[in-house]
Amino acid sequence: MSVAATFLGGAKSRLLPASVPFRFFASAAAFHVLMWLVLLVNADQATSFRGGLGSTLAVVHLLTLGVLTATAIGASVQLLPVATRRTLRAVWPIKLIFWLAVPGTVALIGGMYTGQTSVLIAAAVITSVSLLLFCGLLADNLRRAGSLPVVGAYGWAALAALILVIALGAALAINEEAGVLPDHAAAALAHLILGGFGFMGLLALGFSHILIPMFALAPAPAKRPSFASFAAASVAIALGTLGALIGSRDVLATATLVGLAAAATHLWLMYRVLKTGMRKRLGLSFVLVRAAWIMLPATLLVGLAALYGLAGENGATLFGFLLLFGWLLTFLLAILQRIMPFLASMFVALPASGGPAIVSEFAGAASLKLHAACHAVALATLAVAILVDNAAVARAGSAIGLVGAIAFAWFTASIIRRIVPAK
Repeated sequence: MSVAATFLGGAKSRLLPASVPFRFFASAAAFHVLMWLVLLVNADQATSFRGGLGSTLAVVHLLTLGVLTATAIGASVQLLPVATRRTLRAVWPIKLIFWLAVPGTVALIGGMYTGQTSVLIAAAVITSVSLLLFCGLLADNLRRAGSLPVVGAYGWAALAALILVIALGAALAINEEAGVLPDHAAAALAHLILGGFGFMGLLALGFSHILIPMFALAPAPAKRPSFASFAAASVAIALGTLGALIGSRDVLATATLVGLAAAATHLWLMYRVLKTGMRKRLGLSFVLVRAAWIMLPATLLVGLAALYGLAGENGATLFGFLLLFGWLLTFLLAILQRIMPFLASMFVALPASGGPAIVSEFAGAASLKLHAACHAVALATLAVAILVDNAAVARAGSAIGLVGAIAFAWFTASIIRRIVPAK
């Protein structure tokens, strides 16, 4: 039986109210626009960013907390119960998470942007509480995910990484005021590795074992190589975190090489899924998925080059940019433009002619084509801006990215408008 048949069987009975996941998706779309706007206004500070309070750190967290994490929460609280065939015990904790996470993120961004450490620390506490509540929900779902061992393994590892991300994030916020960390930069790098590759990266890899086969109408990847890829990815993240904390280039390089092996295995598994799938025409979203897949090993190779001074003066900045904007954001937006119409179709009555009309209606939306073109050009332009350290080029790339983000927000709003009468 295909993953699609398993996933969809009785799915409607396990759906949350439409307003629950879509409030996270809507906030992610709004933060996406705000992220590009702040980057546009402050592009001169971004091309050689190495850390520290200010506009670029605010941009990074608009992306990581505002876009990536919000989407991860909205998707996981909806898709995991459907995939595991286990309904959530209650809806109110998810709503509480939202009302803590979104205001907390806004305050955190404000504290970073203005350099007000008192606001930063208070907001970090609120955001940490919301993420710890999400950890509890995710753990409860994973505990009942015995039918999905590979996804469960990725989920548990991502959960462990998120807990460490929360702890390091809180410590970094407090350190801005009290100076409690022996090496702020080392902790910040570990925070980036755990957040980018650990929490979001492992969730992206794990959910790929459900979503890619479902979209391609293909069997799930074989378990043995899937677990091998998971083990290699987990080792790479653990080594990368250790290498960052102790400041060891050799350990970081080893982590990168192990990560490349994990990425190669994962991409081979995904290639096999697409090769064996019954659906060959997967549309614009999979152009972005494939681009994100290219970005994953490219990110690791740039990181390896940066370790040895072979990626230019801003090699470290380029590494972070490719990780967050290149791989993770591209993959997330590609998947989001597929799952939003898919979920919306569950809440909208089917037309008399049959078939989920809302999916086909939005599959070739002009807003998605505009977004994809703008996103690709923005990434390329900003990568060049970082390499040559040119603020004008970065500002041009940010302006193009902003147009694409507005187009994606329009698409999101169009989906939500369709399901409002169905809620």
